[in-house]
Amino acid sequence: MFVDQVKIYVKGGDGGNGMVAFRREKYVPKGGPAGGDGGKGADVVFEVEEGLRTLMDFRYQRHFKATRGEHGMSKNQHGRGAKDMVVKVPPGTVVSDADTGAIIADLTEHGQRAVIAKGGRGGRGNSRFATPANPAPELSEHGEPGQEREVILELKLLADVGLVGFPSVGKSTLLSVVSSAKPKIAEYHFTTLVPNLGMVETEDGRSFVMADLPGLIEGAHSGVGLGHQFLRHIERTRVIVHVIDMAATEGRDPYEDYLTINKELEQYNLRLTERPQIIVANKMDMPDAEENLAVFKNKLTEDYPVFPISALTRNGLRELLYAIADKIETTPEFPLHTVEEEQEAHHVLYKHEPKQQEFEISRGDDGSFILSGDAVEKLFKMTDFSRDESVRRFARQLRGMGIDDALRERGAKDGDIVKLLEFEFEFIE
Repeated sequence: MFVDQVKIYVKGGDGGNGMVAFRREKYVPKGGPAGGDGGKGADVVFEVEEGLRTLMDFRYQRHFKATRGEHGMSKNQHGRGAKDMVVKVPPGTVVSDADTGAIIADLTEHGQRAVIAKGGRGGRGNSRFATPANPAPELSEHGEPGQEREVILELKLLADVGLVGFPSVGKSTLLSVVSSAKPKIAEYHFTTLVPNLGMVETEDGRSFVMADLPGLIEGAHSGVGLGHQFLRHIERTRVIVHVIDMAATEGRDPYEDYLTINKELEQYNLRLTERPQIIVANKMDMPDAEENLAVFKNKLTEDYPVFPISALTRNGLRELLYAIADKIETTPEFPLHTVEEEQEAHHVLYKHEPKQQEFEISRGDDGSFILSGDAVEKLFKMTDFSRDESVRRFARQLRGMGIDDALRERGAKDGDIVKLLEFEFEFIE
């Protein structure tokens, strides 16, 4: 099965916890704090593996959770940082955030890496909190939670040439005779259900990758037929080879076919119109093909080369492959990002962004106050509630964030319940 889009969950490893410890050595009076820091949590890293051709593996494993860092130890020994979790993806994978749609990474070359979810830093041990006023603190931090997010992986095939055209115009037959690829070929529409790749070599030793994409039909850009699922694969191709049934075996007008497919490409992505096109007039061994070709050339307004061939009898293939190889050599690669993004890459734009709210207060059905927000939740997760000194520090941090005052403004009184994640506190004046 060919899988080219999948949604997965990734989470970086949590940092290791810091430790509360003291030196207890003979002849060392008042040895002081000796708790080490926790190690850093593992990052989730995607790496390109050129042997992969599909996102099939992600159908069976959709959760990737990296390991946490080692906890700090006594004698000021820091915990070991966790080894990164490396996930292999095929070349041509675009990783985007499921919530915002922002592209995180575009992975194209073998060995290329990108950090998708960062691991949390290790918590500090009590050695870090020693001050002249408090030389022996019983205070440490838990490790920082690792970054977690849902991401969408999209595979856009790395082919130099993309074959487009209506169903049953001979794209699969053409690919099968010019390469060693063996796509399914039959006399019905949508025989090709997945894109097929083939390596094509010309007689003069040049080679390129050709992709046979499932047949497009009118309305493909908006989800009709199979086309919209696979139009993404043509975004990376340098040359579009437009295959047309010049014998009109199904009663359609070849020129109308040509206009319809180009309109679908344009409506899917305007930048596809920038790609050079080579028109292949296929099935020239059939009756009426010569007359239809003459009419087609008269109607054609664009300056695209037209190559009459018969994929079945292999007539005209040599000249076609030479022309494709020549066109690839003179055509640069098309980046996936838009013109606006290219401009942004060269100009730094400073914008005023309002400070993100550190916390939010809402009311529960039982009248309790519910605290939420990334900053306060992270603070809570990094606090060791088994030690009084850590609890007092947490209370001071909440006060510093303005949470106490905000609760009073919302009407909180002595003894009211305040909830944070799954835990409950009493509000004390």
